[in-house]
Amino acid sequence: MNARPKKSFGQHFLHEKRYIDRIVSSISPKDGDTLVEIGPGEGAMTMPLLAVAKRMTAIELDTDLIPGLQQRAAAIGELRIVHSDVLKVDFSALAADLGAERLRIAGNLPYYISSPILFHCVEHAAAIQDMHFMLQKEVVDRMAAEPGSKVYGRLSVMLQLACRVTPLFTVPPGAFRPPPKVDSAVVRLVPLPADQRPAGDPAKIHAVVKAAFAMRRKTLANTLKGMIDEATIRAVGIDPRARAETLAPTDFVKLANVM
Repeated sequence: MNARPKKSFGQHFLHEKRYIDRIVSSISPKDGDTLVEIGPGEGAMTMPLLAVAKRMTAIELDTDLIPGLQQRAAAIGELRIVHSDVLKVDFSALAADLGAERLRIAGNLPYYISSPILFHCVEHAAAIQDMHFMLQKEVVDRMAAEPGSKVYGRLSVMLQLACRVTPLFTVPPGAFRPPPKVDSAVVRLVPLPADQRPAGDPAKIHAVVKAAFAMRRKTLANTLKGMIDEATIRAVGIDPRARAETLAPTDFVKLANVM
């Protein structure tokens, strides 16, 4: 029996096999991988992933879905279910608990909290091998946007400083039950090696990026006023009259390092 999607949890259950197969193929699970799925729903992606990996963990907040998942998984492999809000899950501790060097994370993320989940995962990037997420297409466009793009912003900068972002393919509304009002897209995130990540205080970098994009039409001299003066901005080779959307992700690191 199919579960009734709950609006309060932003549930849209993927049901079209063609797209399920394509997502699983993109993840390319292997026996022995430490897979963690965020929001398995009815298990459309869970079961084919479990069939290959033999063991995996799923994080699910909706208690009504858990018995059905356990029942379906019983004949396929070992499914450990963590009943929790994903934002409260410490992925670094989870990796240690599972005896894994790094996790492979996947999920069809609820649109209304997709950005907080992405930022939360990035905080634990050292414990993650890769991530495959289905999100609102507009969010994936922002994640992968380049400087100068109208959709380039805080999400683009913070994710690209931590990961290699690769949009994979679009998924139409009809592939879900109920159909969302927008297109979705699947994206791959691969955390950068430690030596390729920016050397700087993450809190300062985040503060600079947030302030710089708070008023997109204003110059850095205005948006960073009180944080970094014009002379200091100029000293790191950046024009104080420039707007945030024209800067490369690494430019924000330079600014944070001279705060």
